Amino acid sequence: MKKVTFLFFVILLSPVIGMFAQGTITGIVHDASTNAPLPGANILEVRTSNGASTDFDGKFSIKPTNSTGTLNISYVGFASTNITFDVSNGNVDLGIIKISPDNSLDEVIIVSTGIIDLAEDRKTPIAVSTVTEQEIQEKAVGNVELPEIIKSTPSVFVSNQTGFGDGSLYIRGFDDTNTAILLNGQPINGMEDGRVYWSNWSGLTDIANAVQVQRGLGSSKLAISSVGGTVNIVMKAADRTKGGFARFLGGNDSYFKGTIGYDTGLSDNGWAFSVLLDYWQSHRKWAEGTFGQGQNYYFSAGYKPNDNHSFNFLITGAPQAHGQRWSQRRSTLEENPKFNQHWGFTEGLANNEYSSNIDSERRNFYHKPVTNLSWDWNITDNSSLSSVLYASWGRGGGTGPRGDGRVRTDAGQLNYYAIEQQNALDPDGIGNSGDYFILDGGEEEGNYIRRASVNNHQWYGLISNFTTDLSDKVSWNVGVDFRLYRGDHFRQVVDLYGLNGWGNDRPDGAVVTETYKADPWAALFNFAKEDQRIDYDYSENINYQGLFSQIEYAGDKFSSFLQASVSNQSYKREGRFTAVGNSEGLNKIGYNLKGGLGYSIVDGHTIYLNTGFYSRQPFLDNVFQNIRRSNDLVQPEVDNEDIIGIESGYKIKVANLQINFNAYYTKWDNRVILSSGTIDPNNTPDNNSDDVNVNFFDRGITQIHSGVEVDLNYKATSWMNLRGYISGASWKFDGKVTRDMYNDDTNELISTQSDVDITGVKVTTAPQFTAGLGTKIKLVKGMSFDANINYYAEHYMNDIDFNDANLQTENIGKIKPFSLTDLGLTYDFNFDNSQLTFRGNVYNVFDEVRIQQTDNFGFINTNGVTFNGSLKYKF
Repeated sequence: MKKVTFLFFVILLSPVIGMFAQGTITGIVHDASTNAPLPGANILEVRTSNGASTDFDGKFSIKPTNSTGTLNISYVGFASTNITFDVSNGNVDLGIIKISPDNSLDEVIIVSTGIIDLAEDRKTPIAVSTVTEQEIQEKAVGNVELPEIIKSTPSVFVSNQTGFGDGSLYIRGFDDTNTAILLNGQPINGMEDGRVYWSNWSGLTDIANAVQVQRGLGSSKLAISSVGGTVNIVMKAADRTKGGFARFLGGNDSYFKGTIGYDTGLSDNGWAFSVLLDYWQSHRKWAEGTFGQGQNYYFSAGYKPNDNHSFNFLITGAPQAHGQRWSQRRSTLEENPKFNQHWGFTEGLANNEYSSNIDSERRNFYHKPVTNLSWDWNITDNSSLSSVLYASWGRGGGTGPRGDGRVRTDAGQLNYYAIEQQNALDPDGIGNSGDYFILDGGEEEGNYIRRASVNNHQWYGLISNFTTDLSDKVSWNVGVDFRLYRGDHFRQVVDLYGLNGWGNDRPDGAVVTETYKADPWAALFNFAKEDQRIDYDYSENINYQGLFSQIEYAGDKFSSFLQASVSNQSYKREGRFTAVGNSEGLNKIGYNLKGGLGYSIVDGHTIYLNTGFYSRQPFLDNVFQNIRRSNDLVQPEVDNEDIIGIESGYKIKVANLQINFNAYYTKWDNRVILSSGTIDPNNTPDNNSDDVNVNFFDRGITQIHSGVEVDLNYKATSWMNLRGYISGASWKFDGKVTRDMYNDDTNELISTQSDVDITGVKVTTAPQFTAGLGTKIKLVKGMSFDANINYYAEHYMNDIDFNDANLQTENIGKIKPFSLTDLGLTYDFNFDNSQLTFRGNVYNVFDEVRIQQTDNFGFINTNGVTFNGSLKYKF
């Protein structure tokens, strides 16, 4: 009890500890580019809450709490600067301190300096927003997905589908399949379809130093054609500073997460090591049946033998499993917005009393270790080479039903007890897909098992970029981007629910008897051999070679750049069930060309104009008629997609105010979209037994996206900062489309609709008007409060009709506008060499449970109120 009392008084008295430090520090902060004073710059004694700000003339005065230490000097849009001090012998005048503009992320880029494409690396401006490490750690750790940290950005929409890691990201109306997501410069969009499964990257919030959103053309030099933009996630390397931390976080619905991390710092012989481990679990995220559990591991080793060479090796992974929830009928959500039909109790009694153990028919499980080795070589004072060799091995998939014997409770959940009882009645104990057995009374019953659709892959890549300064004002770089990818896709049995085996689901008619856990760790090595696979079994091979280059001129007032890339992508499918053997190979050449101009009218006022053309290769899944069942290429052959982008902007940065105006126009021709659905050919809505699962292949699509964006950042006082944004757009289809509809099971072409005019139909992926306002207020020493509100409107709906396979030729209405408000509070307790931080977040404070999106099957609603709170001890 005495120890607890002592700790309590230490916390209470921590603000006055060190008040007897001697001396005062003074100085003047100037803009390095203009030599003008910077009023309102922040001065903070590192590892304390002791701070000050500069006056109108850029002057400051601060009395440190310790005799020696470090001051951090920061200002909106400028690189923060650290300066050591020693006032043990009296007052210290630091004189004029110059900080540089537009390099706010330089200090977090330790490795891959020539590969991580940040906006700061190019003088010609782009439409960009940056989230710092502090914001990520405060707002996006725990029961929050990484994309949500960038939701307060113009033209960005994050659809949270209530399951852990199941959200979707949209930029300027384009989803993440058409937005390049880069991790330390390494592309992580799926090679087959461009998708990003955020559940595979749940640990990134713990190891991200920054996230930068480049909307539209962006500054990426790689041989990639991103339509919506580029999201650069800057992951930490082996930290050069010694220290560590431990954090415990709890949230709604029994969420818990524990994290520990430690950095050795850079030793005298040039080595540095960092390690991080965490574990999390939750009963649910918000909706029913959305349980989750996972871990995150990270290890990095850095070696800097001299000033010219720097090496870094890292390995990270985030194995996880979670229950999923899909879209629902509107009437279902109106009755129970948390309803989820995919889960049930795993232990049941005949009288329908159930245990607390639950499982989901739709369980996602995945483990994707990622490793890379980077090398930065400063060849001369003007030339450098950066390279990264990377690999990832994905193992896991998602579970679902097989067979027609599903049984539900009266409340709509799965009744696993009844399913087992029903399976036990099968005379031979061998289940069959689509078949029924006859009971003694002549009644038909179906079997039911749970299967997993497994998506394993091996991905190897190399990116290398050489940069040189041709003169004081001209820089040039050239690089390569190589990728080798193989994906294996099949189904395996997860649970037989009392059956002895599963038959009639292989081309050889063999009975499958082995089951495999839907567990991310087990999935690494324990998955079905070829003789135990069901339904489908095939592989995909993609080889990619890219060459890219950029030249830029940066004068005192005028800047310009020209960027070009060319790439070759080859596709091949290997079938093992149907269409046995290798498909015909296909090669596609793609290229892009981007250029831009920037002009500084006067200090702090810059205008720019960028334009680009992409010829983008189609995704592998769009090349084949039915990727699961057939080696046949689509005929006529799918052509490249053509994309034209134009954007302009005006950037204002005056004293404490920064405003960005952007306008854009994107035309996307010859687009191909694959989708799936269910049709009812006999028009029997009350009987699902005759429904047919189908695939839709839409080609020749043209989309036109245009809009304007404004965002601002204003440091109103030394204790309050304001941020805001507004974006309005028109995203619509143009021209005529052809749709082919295939039977998913037989690959039979059911119908073709040609020359369907969809001109003027609005794109339904995301709201076309967004706005937001945020603030951060320093209440007292060590305590700050922040709030953000985001407003969404002009969101058009799909024409949802489960019995209609026709193309949508008109919009049926809009989703009602809604806003979401988040609040946060931070309180730091500072000691001599350590810090204890409390952070609390409440998301959707006013419990706005609204329809936020539609898809081909129904409606998706927002989460209600969720929250978390954490204690972090940093030493």
